[in-house]
Amino acid sequence: MKIARFSRIGFIMAAAGSAVGLGNIWKFPYIAGEYGGGAFVLVYLLTVLLIGFSIMIAEMLIGYLGRMDTVSSFEELAPVNKHLWKFGGFQSLAGLFIMIFYSVVIGWIFNYIITSLTYLPATPKEAEIVFNSMLHTDFITQFFYHTVAFIWITYVLNKGLKGGIERMNFYLMPALMIILAGMFAYATTLGAFSQAVAFMFAPDWSKITSEAFVTAVGHAFFTLSLGMGAIMTYSASLEKDANLVKNAFWVVFLDTTIAIVAGLMLFTFLYQYGSGPAKGPGLVFISLPAAFYEMGIVGNVFAILFFVALAFAGLTSSVSLVEPMVQYFIDRFSWSRLRASLSMGLFFWFFGIFAILSNIDGAKEYLTWGGKSFFDWVDYVTAAIMLPLGGLIMAVFVGFIIPKSKVESVMKSQLKWAFEPWYFSLRYITPIAMFVVMLSLMGVL
Repeated sequence: MKIARFSRIGFIMAAAGSAVGLGNIWKFPYIAGEYGGGAFVLVYLLTVLLIGFSIMIAEMLIGYLGRMDTVSSFEELAPVNKHLWKFGGFQSLAGLFIMIFYSVVIGWIFNYIITSLTYLPATPKEAEIVFNSMLHTDFITQFFYHTVAFIWITYVLNKGLKGGIERMNFYLMPALMIILAGMFAYATTLGAFSQAVAFMFAPDWSKITSEAFVTAVGHAFFTLSLGMGAIMTYSASLEKDANLVKNAFWVVFLDTTIAIVAGLMLFTFLYQYGSGPAKGPGLVFISLPAAFYEMGIVGNVFAILFFVALAFAGLTSSVSLVEPMVQYFIDRFSWSRLRASLSMGLFFWFFGIFAILSNIDGAKEYLTWGGKSFFDWVDYVTAAIMLPLGGLIMAVFVGFIIPKSKVESVMKSQLKWAFEPWYFSLRYITPIAMFVVMLSLMGVL
């Protein structure tokens, strides 16, 4: 089945929407602080340039040449052993599995948008009590907003690439950037801005370890939406004369810029009004609401704007996580878009209920194994195994399986002198890096 065509700006917005998600605004800032601030930012930027950018071009190339869903594209492009290489396309399952907990987190954000209208916790301790109460005892609230996320995402997916995904990103991505730009501009007027700049960019090399490098590679994959079939699926809709390198550059540039801007803005508020950086959910659901409280009525406005921006980032990523499997069932089994969208939506909605229950007192004991809850296991398996494995498969496929002449026919004119270094990196450096990352995240190394 022919895939609908994106406009160039539509592709960039959709791919950037896929890349710009909760990882940029939530995860990147606290990871940067944990692993040496400026030192980690430098390592991350090098990782994005040398590995992330390289893999993104490879993933775009597979989709651009294949012109079908991920499974069919691998099968179509493999000169031999097509029946085996088609399984490389099932990396798109990673996005669907990520949605199991991603939708739950988006539900938390929806809840915080509503509560921020009238209430902000006065202290980090109070904020922690509020968050933990929701997480461990309030099943109904989490279930309700998880369901709202499911309805929104399924509706957009059913509208298709042009009418749903491109249109949503056309509005939400600029809105997200305007909100963050406005809050960042305000942050630059505060005395703590220089402290935030020092935190983000002043290097602490003592914290740069092998674990920091692994974390940088892993986060680059997560935040750029690599190894889950989203970029590949979108690239199948590009026009024949599309420049993959330029498109990849703009996606990486927007993704990285938003991550850095969000980090500077968040840490300025935390240093100015709060107690400093925090890790994990504590950054945006505990420390930040308490910092907003100190701003007075302006804090309520900023809290609402921030969580709306965070919701936009989550929603634009969510449709990209599910679309590859939707397209697979449309192409391979001739399902209607409604049937495919609803089936995939119901999958992550149903298992998302178990992700919620795995944190609820009285139920979590039955959904915890090996020291990890069902929520944590889904997060771990996708991040530690599925995404690095997807990157490894793509690097090997483009570097060794697709004939070099076919790769050159598209990429030589676009990369010019950089083609051979890129191709060498894709064949020898990237696969090793992906293998090491996967073993490290699995705890083998």
